Amino acid sequence: QVQLVESGGGLVQTGGSLRLSCAASGGTFSSYSMAWFRQAPGKEREFVAALTWAGRNTYYAEYADSVKGRFTISRDNAKSTVYLQMNSLKSEDTAVYYCAANTARTGYNYWGQGTQVTVSS
Repeated sequence: QVQLVESGGGLVQTGGSLRLSCAASGGTFSSYSMAWFRQAPGKEREFVAALTWAGRNTYYAEYADSVKGRFTISRDNAKSTVYLQMNSLKSEDTAVYYCAANTARTGYNYWGQGTQVTVSS
């Protein structure tokens, strides 16, 4: 069983920055693909960024077009934590952000409880 706990959300002005963290417990974190998703009010949950496990502590990063060049996903396997650095925030980035783990390469099967990010103009 894997548990994911997000933190770091909050209220920020347009153009500002936030860093989200997701601490994982249980299992072998280094072999998991990790991702961030978000859900804005009245909208479907959408993919934001992922670090996909490619074997032997190698990962490749993917980003949604809407966040490329502004967001950076990273991980610290020693701390079993994945991060999302968000820069140049826009009002349309306002959403609940969820961390997810893919532990069996069958899809994201563990989810955190979410952390609210609100970007005000």
